[in-house]
Amino acid sequence: MDMTIGVALSNTPAGDAALRAAVQEAVLRGQPLAVLHVVDTSEHAADGALNASVSETVRERLDAAGAPEGLSWELVTGPTRGSLPEALLELADQAAIDLMVIGSRKRSAVGKLLMGSTVQRVLLDASVPVLVTKA
Repeated sequence: MDMTIGVALSNTPAGDAALRAAVQEAVLRGQPLAVLHVVDTSEHAADGALNASVSETVRERLDAAGAPEGLSWELVTGPTRGSLPEALLELADQAAIDLMVIGSRKRSAVGKLLMGSTVQRVLLDASVPVLVTKA
């Protein structure tokens, strides 16, 4: 069964945990990885130079996450429209992913109940299964 594993790119410990888990899932299932990157259009122009820079960063982070040399992956970028969860889910639809992997950081007792707002929105609104990893 062909499927694509999607992971939200985040330069945080939770993002690193999500990337490691997504790589493991992609390798285990023998499926490609779609790295979802939301671009803050107020800071950057969504152009080829930015994508090349982000692609190099993703390659380095995939190597650090233990991705094998032949892992098939693509960078899917898009501007922030509305909230971050909405933008991530829009990119997930664009990439036609079948499983979304996101990271969550350690929380207090109340924080565990509420989770992070981005994680919570993705869990509630995603049209595909979501794997949440802890940092």
